[in-house]
Amino acid sequence: MISDNLTPSRPDITALPVERVAHLLRVSPKAELHVHIEGTLEPELIFALAQRNGVSLPYADVEALRKAYAFTDLQSFLDLYYAGCDVLRTEQDFFDLAWAYFQRAARDHVVRVEPFFDPQSHTARGVGFEVFMPAFIQAAQRAQDELGLSVGWIVSVLRHLSEEDALQMLDAAQPWLDHLIGIGLDSSERGNPPEKFSRVFARAREMGLHAVAHAGEEGPPAYVLGALDVLKVERIDHGVRASEDPALMQRLAREQMPLTVCPLSNVRLCVVPDLAQHNLPQLLAAGLKVTVNSDDPAYFGGYVNDNLTELFAAQPALGAAQAYALLRNSLEASFAADGDKALWIAQLDAQWRQAV
Repeated sequence: MISDNLTPSRPDITALPVERVAHLLRVSPKAELHVHIEGTLEPELIFALAQRNGVSLPYADVEALRKAYAFTDLQSFLDLYYAGCDVLRTEQDFFDLAWAYFQRAARDHVVRVEPFFDPQSHTARGVGFEVFMPAFIQAAQRAQDELGLSVGWIVSVLRHLSEEDALQMLDAAQPWLDHLIGIGLDSSERGNPPEKFSRVFARAREMGLHAVAHAGEEGPPAYVLGALDVLKVERIDHGVRASEDPALMQRLAREQMPLTVCPLSNVRLCVVPDLAQHNLPQLLAAGLKVTVNSDDPAYFGGYVNDNLTELFAAQPALGAAQAYALLRNSLEASFAADGDKALWIAQLDAQWRQAV
């Protein structure tokens, strides 16, 4: 979290016209803290890489593939997600994937992104760290140089696999540690509690990595508690089911534990019926440190600005105060240096003061 002595004063937005909020959501500096780089693989790029690498796809064209994005739950998405990863074979493929996303994020005025990547999705296919890591490093450097985009990579564990497999992956990541900021936990939540990976996260902390974990998306509030108490995470990814446990809600608010919520993902994976019924406003009203993110935007129909603007359009009760809080929360909850966060928040505040 940003140090108190570096926190600029908040602008007075009480007089901000409602019609300005959607514009400010789009153009304000923001951080994206929950995006899977493999989940930014657009159908057009899938087909281009398949042709480049001689991979046969079970879809006639891009539109046929898009029509397959009708998910009934998390697992139905994951099945297609892992199949899509198969077109990623070479260093150039991984660079093209990351660079395409970074350009898209910059257009949404993202100044800091902390993307997940899933090594086990690739090493199982014989594609190792020596293939994708140089590509990710090069893409991040280019994003910094050409787009002014700050990038911090998070290596993520596939929770449907064994802890031993995850430990082996962490060993393989060791030579690339200087280019990693954290460890995450994703994939099938049901039946795979955080406690399953206690040794992995303990080792990652010893390696100096920040810790985050998916919890409370399809899994129960108990999984959020496990992530907090056993894995010692610093952010909860999703966490929307925490609202089912009042004591947990109070704790999350008291500790200002960031939640990286992904509204369009929650709708597409049937976690919530629609955006109008999403519980993000209730989480904010309870004092939780909520952020808005895109998760797997190529599959769920929207990048971070789409998530923000569509959520606000669907929930008229959300206004300027909530918009500013979500943007500022994203910057404060990042693992960037305090000085960088203070600079971005000052830019955010200046933009909002000018809009009043």
